[in-house]
Amino acid sequence: MTLTDQPNHLARKAAILYLLLIPLGFFGLMYIPEILTDREDARTTYQNISNHLYVFRLSSSSALLIQVIQLFLVLALYDLLKVVNLSVAKMMVFFILLAIPIAMIIELLHTAIFYLIQHKVLDASFTAEQIHKIIMLLLNAHNDGVMVAHIFWGLWLFPMGYLVIKSGFIPRFIGYLLILGCVGYLADTIIWLLMPNSSVEVAQYTFIGEVVLPIWLLIKGVNAKKWSLLVSRTQG
Repeated sequence: MTLTDQPNHLARKAAILYLLLIPLGFFGLMYIPEILTDREDARTTYQNISNHLYVFRLSSSSALLIQVIQLFLVLALYDLLKVVNLSVAKMMVFFILLAIPIAMIIELLHTAIFYLIQHKVLDASFTAEQIHKIIMLLLNAHNDGVMVAHIFWGLWLFPMGYLVIKSGFIPRFIGYLLILGCVGYLADTIIWLLMPNSSVEVAQYTFIGEVVLPIWLLIKGVNAKKWSLLVSRTQG
């Protein structure tokens, strides 16, 4: 592979991985949890999950798969963007490596729900109403864990956006959109901390950069000449 071919190989690899996150995230983190849970009715939530245990398990599996993909994604983006600023690229990797274990650990809460329902391990010790409340407690703890992960899902976008803006081989406006996405994630966490009963979700309106970037990298790629020039400067 020549020096001019390498950046677009990396770009398209990152694009494919990034685009995989969209359907997995929608299914695993948004759609299935939304249709199965009712925050106001623990009994209905228990029945919904009981009747759709396989789907609930798929949702949790999707969330775990997202973390594996993110690991390979950040490595591809690191290889692509480190020529701009190595220290900032390392910062990008650092933030997402903090998010991944948090997101994986909180999925254990969903696993606990699965075992409580599938194996009925508490039926002899608690009433049905108490078990329903335990399920809701685990779901709420999982949602709170997602908001903690939001901190680092947001923070990794800031160095990524900065690198895109400074790169010269990817349009600057995409970098600004990524930074806007960072603000959205952090805003959600702040709202969750200060107004826990609020239903406002800012990130759902600011994530556009995470869609535009992979589409651009997949279809247009990067300016290989400018990337190669940066490589020559760093090696020089």
